[in-house]
Amino acid sequence: MDNYSSNRRYSKNHEWIIINNHEKNIAFIGITDFAQKELGDIVYLDIDESIIGKSINEGKVFGTIEAVKTVSDLFMPISGLILEYNNDLSSKPELINNSPYEKGWILKIKILNKKEYDYLLSLEEYKKYIGSIMS
Repeated sequence: MDNYSSNRRYSKNHEWIIINNHEKNIAFIGITDFAQKELGDIVYLDIDESIIGKSINEGKVFGTIEAVKTVSDLFMPISGLILEYNNDLSSKPELINNSPYEKGWILKIKILNKKEYDYLLSLEEYKKYIGSIMS
């Protein structure tokens, strides 16, 4: 089943971002379906809630995600002011496995540099990228 969405942009670190339809400078960030499948069963997210209200630059680590067998860093796909963390993930990190593009979003941000968004991969580009790292 193809869970990817063409109205999102994707990073080479396997994060996705989608701009809110009603507030064009607000976006949601999560990890891709590919990433959650590669990680396996997600058991914990380590995100310091003190980042809310702070700006984090594109490419910087904003937390870690822990699966049964591994821990991976989470990277900001674009620079943003952190507005909200998905608190549901504190008690139900498996939402990322079950619904990576809907209920499993991780951060809500205010976009600080729209040009960075434009440089992210389209759905087609991301699928080609995944194909190149899998072969």
